[in-house]
Amino acid sequence: MRRSPGTRVDEPIELEITRMRRRHLKGVMSIERKVYPRPWSPNLFLSEMSELRNRAYLVAKVGREVVGYAGMMCYGDEAHVTTIAVAPAHHRRKIGTRLLYELIGESIRQGARAVSLEVRWTNYGAQDLYTKFGFRPVGRRKNYYQETNEDALVMWVEEIRGREYQDRLDAIIAQVPDGIGPQ
Repeated sequence: MRRSPGTRVDEPIELEITRMRRRHLKGVMSIERKVYPRPWSPNLFLSEMSELRNRAYLVAKVGREVVGYAGMMCYGDEAHVTTIAVAPAHHRRKIGTRLLYELIGESIRQGARAVSLEVRWTNYGAQDLYTKFGFRPVGRRKNYYQETNEDALVMWVEEIRGREYQDRLDAIIAQVPDGIGPQ
């Protein structure tokens, strides 16, 4: 990762989370191909990003480099996380936590009271992250990920507009530094 001259190696690196734009697609697609056996197409991302009324797609950037992204759709009082991914070189640096925190905030702004998602049955790291945010397993979708014949665990979190949940979010984000630590 590039650093500006004079930056110490042990200093946190600033992480910026912003709306996904067309100019971010090259970085998004690079991550998409590394982490998913059947990646979305650039056109699918463009289509999702064009639905401004009920969608939100975000990127996490270090400088100009896209290191993660996430998306959701909202219908009525329910939101659904459609995608979330972090570049493998940046795993375990709280980038997924920051992205999910921002998505839930956007869900609340769009009027949601609950959020759902699917996660690979064997993706225990992601399941741990979602559990930290209050998601609970509610079902299983057999062979949901057809390219690998893998089931999905369906998870939900409800009452995201309440004081108790806001306290949970505050506690989560308080443990996440503004920047990301050195590799």
